[in-house]
Amino acid sequence: MTVTTSSNAAEPGLASPAGPAAEGLPGAGATAPGTTAPTAPGGDGTAAHPGTATGASDAPGTVAEAPAPAVRTLTLAKTINESLRRAMREDSRVVLMGEDVGQLGGVFRVTDGLLKEFGPERVMDTPLAESGIVGTAIGLALRGYRPVVEIQFDGFTYPAFDQIVSQLAKMPSRSHGHVKLPVVLRIPFAGGIGSVEHHSESLEAYFAHTPGLKVLTPANHADAYWMLQQAIRSDDPVIFLEPKRRYWDKAELDTTAEPVPMTGARVVTTGTDCTLVAYGPMVKLCLESAAAAAEEGRSLEVVDLRSVSPLDVETVAASVRRTGRLVVVHEANTFVGLGAEIAAAVTERCFYSLEAPVLRVGGYHTPYPPARLEGQYLPNLDRVLDAVDRALAF
Repeated sequence: MTVTTSSNAAEPGLASPAGPAAEGLPGAGATAPGTTAPTAPGGDGTAAHPGTATGASDAPGTVAEAPAPAVRTLTLAKTINESLRRAMREDSRVVLMGEDVGQLGGVFRVTDGLLKEFGPERVMDTPLAESGIVGTAIGLALRGYRPVVEIQFDGFTYPAFDQIVSQLAKMPSRSHGHVKLPVVLRIPFAGGIGSVEHHSESLEAYFAHTPGLKVLTPANHADAYWMLQQAIRSDDPVIFLEPKRRYWDKAELDTTAEPVPMTGARVVTTGTDCTLVAYGPMVKLCLESAAAAAEEGRSLEVVDLRSVSPLDVETVAASVRRTGRLVVVHEANTFVGLGAEIAAAVTERCFYSLEAPVLRVGGYHTPYPPARLEGQYLPNLDRVLDAVDRALAF
């Protein structure tokens, strides 16, 4: 049984997919305070960007194609690609930047075909210089653009950390809200693909700990499509963590469906004995754990956080009041991780409802291991069910 009980509504003016003109967003003529109207890089300000909202058929190299059906079966990577394409068609200020996002279409092919449709002034291959990439995105945002940056792998984010936490996160607050920085950093994150060092990091706790950043991570196709749409329309900087091990999962996507909120947790599967909380790549594991537990007569409720900052603690607490037990599952090491924050927050709210201590299942306090050992490092079905057993036996 699938239930949606998100407690957070979409941000004002962000839920509709009707495009910026319908929402009074910049792009319909307005610009962020303190900025000037965006001009095409190198242009004189009189010509429209390639691939603007005037129609994709105006873009260089665009070939007329029959409209795609509203409901299609897509991989998660292709779903994100479709979300980017829609955002770029609806708002000429949306530009893509990153290493190999143009000709190659991204290391995971998430930006495949966008250079051909929108041209090199809106899909820009960058040098291998993450700090420079994010710094340039900040500058573009100050000039009225809406940059979407792809960091090729999670571990490559660290060279850009100062730009992210010292400038991107703080400049809007430092200016008392006069400066908007609508920058989205797309980061393929976490492990599970047998990659090498620096390619399987889980960075969410760093960013969630930094005020001024929204940190989102979708676990299904609809969330990936709609949350990214709203992240791009948001005037706040957003870290969009994409679970790379799910890039090749396929599911139906309805691009005409009601948009989902950008933030707020969701009860994915109801249960009565114990709550499992997860986000991103671990939601699927928790659903598999709930199915396995059901065969033994145990009823587990699964909550997908969707957003780790802001954190929808109330939806988690409401679930714990029903089940009396909580196990938090994430890939990052548990030491000073997001699970510790959730355990503390839920304990404050549900002390008299808890039948057992909040338990955590995550990575160990060690650097991410070589590929041949990641199966030992990452949470798996046995570790999740073992934690459930311990919670129920308490």
